Amino acid sequence: MVADTLNSIPVERPEPTPEDPQGLCLDKAYVGDEVAELGHEFHFTLHIPPKGKEAQQVKQQARAKARRWVVERTHSWMNRYRGILIRWNKKPANYIAMLHMAFAFIIYGRMELFG
Repeated sequence: MVADTLNSIPVERPEPTPEDPQGLCLDKAYVGDEVAELGHEFHFTLHIPPKGKEAQQVKQQARAKARRWVVERTHSWMNRYRGILIRWNKKPANYIAMLHMAFAFIIYGRMELFG
């Protein structure tokens, strides 16, 4: 599925250069030679958290705390809104409207306009 996903990117990608490489953040499930080859073929720098003993070594050698992945963080923000966490709406249009409203509240809160 990784190859299909990378082939179906609808946005025109700029050409990656050594000065301006493009990263691809994946989770631990994507560790493997096949994904590494696809990343190299598409000129991506892969960012995959290590597994097992390797993860413990990296954690001990780390100078700073690891960032939380953007998607996981966003999902945790979305879980604050019960209407999205437990889908009560039967109509897809109403559910999408709730998603938009939740994102608007999240963005408004992150803008820190009033302190």
